Formats: sequence, C-alpha cells, structure tokens
Amino acid sequence: MLKVFKKRFTASMIAASIATLSSSAFASELEKLHFLIPGGAGGGWDMTARGTGDALIKSDLVEQVSFQNLSGGGGGKAIAHLIETAKRQEDTLMVNSTPIVVRSLTGIFPQSFRDLTPVAATIADYGAIVVAADSKFTSWEQVSAAFKENPRSVKIAGGSARGSMDHLVVAAAFKGEGFDARKVRYIAYDAGGKAMAALLSGETQLLSTGLGEVLEMSKNGQVRILAVTAPERLPAAPNIPTLKEYGNETVFANWRGFFAAPGTSQEKLDEWNQALSKMYKTEQWATVRDRNGWIDNYKADKDFYKFLEDQEKQMGDLMRELGFLK
Repeated sequence: MLKVFKKRFTASMIAASIATLSSSAFASELEKLHFLIPGGAGGGWDMTARGTGDALIKSDLVEQVSFQNLSGGGGGKAIAHLIETAKRQEDTLMVNSTPIVVRSLTGIFPQSFRDLTPVAATIADYGAIVVAADSKFTSWEQVSAAFKENPRSVKIAGGSARGSMDHLVVAAAFKGEGFDARKVRYIAYDAGGKAMAALLSGETQLLSTGLGEVLEMSKNGQVRILAVTAPERLPAAPNIPTLKEYGNETVFANWRGFFAAPGTSQEKLDEWNQALSKMYKTEQWATVRDRNGWIDNYKADKDFYKFLEDQEKQMGDLMRELGFLK
C-alpha cells in the first residue's frame, strides 16, 4: 500500500509541477502597474501612458493596469505627490518628457529628475506646427511671412507653460527663420486637449505640439500639419514636410519615458525594464507606435540617467540662447 501511495504521490507531484510550469510559462511579467500622468486627458503624456499600458496588457506582459491624471504646476503636482507618497507607490510609473528638465532649469518646480528614480526612456516624438483645417495658412512660408509683417498677429497655442517644450520648439522654428524668438506670441494651456480646443475655436491660429498628438486628426481632416521638426519626412507621415525642406535647420525630438518614486530598488527597475524591452518586440506595441508617429527611443535606467544629464546641459544652452535663461 505504501508503495502504491508513493507512486500516486509522485505522479501527483509531477502533474502539479507540470501545471505550475505551464502556468508560469504563460504568466505575465508584472502583476500590476499604475501609471501617474502629470497632465490632463488628450496630451502627449496621457497618450504615452495609456498607449504603453494598452500594449503591455494586450501582449500579456502585465495583468492589470490603472491610470491617474494629476495635472497642475506644469507637472510639479504629480512629481511632488510621487515623492511625498513614495512608500505607497511601489507599482507606480510616472510618465514625463523633456519638460522635467526644462521646468527644473527655469525653477517652475524645485525638484529635478535626480529627486526621482529614472526607469526608462521609451519614445521620441517630433514637434508639429499645426493649423485648423480651414485656416488661411496652407504652408509654413505663409506663417513666416505673417510673422515678419507683424509678430503679434501670430498666436500659437501650446499644451504647456511658457518656456516649456511646446514654446521652445516653436521659438526655435521662428529663430531658424532669422526672427527674434522672444517675439513669439505663445499662449499656454493646461494640456494638449485644451490647446487643441483653442486652435479649433479660433482663439489661436497655430498650435505647437507633438506629432503623435495630432497625426490621427490630420489624417481625418480635422487639422492640417504645416511642418514637423524631423530631419527628414517620416514613414508614418510621408505627406507632411519638414522645416528643413523650407531651408530651416530646426530639428528636435521630444523624448518620453517613465520615472518611479525615490528609493525604488534595482530589482524593481530590472523587472520593469524586462517587461518594457519585451513590449518593443510585440505587434501590439508596433500598432500603438505607428498610429502615433512615435520613434522607438528605448534607454534603460542607467543609460537614461546619463542621457538626462546630457540633455540638461543641452537644453540649458538652448534656453539661454533663446533668452529663457540668464
């Protein structure tokens, strides 16, 4: 009897082990992930977080995702929240981009990327200069001519504060035409959705934003993109000219990526980066990326930190040149 029991016990253990191995083989990389978004709905941060979460879920790399929009203070409110509640945020990734460097340099908020834990840079998004579908402007040349005649007559909306990314990109574009970038009439709105509403309602004639935020709207005929800040035409937007085609040397890509609370362990960083690196190889991610006109720009934690240090210097130099910093 004992011998039979042993056989049955052994067989049961083997069956259980096979079941465990089978479930492990198909288990998600992560159990849950919470995305903290420092701006409102419809902006680049919102689209990046939700697009990434969607790709991770659909490719079975995470079991559960959630999202929280916490706008205010040019992103400073979300950063402060993540720092203050760090002990409760072990499964939280906060999306951010170039503005975390820019706004730290300008003193809009006291923290910098060093007060958080850089996790990974994930994408790059070129700048886009946009008009409403019925705008009198049909080319960048016409905008330049209007600015030359009267800079105050050209109002440009952006989904971020003065001196931030949307402002810097359009200021650099006008500087590339030989104009005084400090004369650019930039109107700041809280997040891309409100800036788009300002454009469509006629409050402003132009919108400075990321290509990913407006690519689908341009395909649907709701807006017209006059130019992008890419070095050459993009496969995702082959009909949209670059500023370089107009003889303007302005080229700029806004990175986006994720940060965790201060004190996050290296083990946790490795888990997240393993999931993100696998995501890049999936069809689900390719669909999200191409739909938004994004460029893959993956840098894991240590490389990301070094990149941020380099960009802090580069952006500081550009901002001083444009008169945003002394």
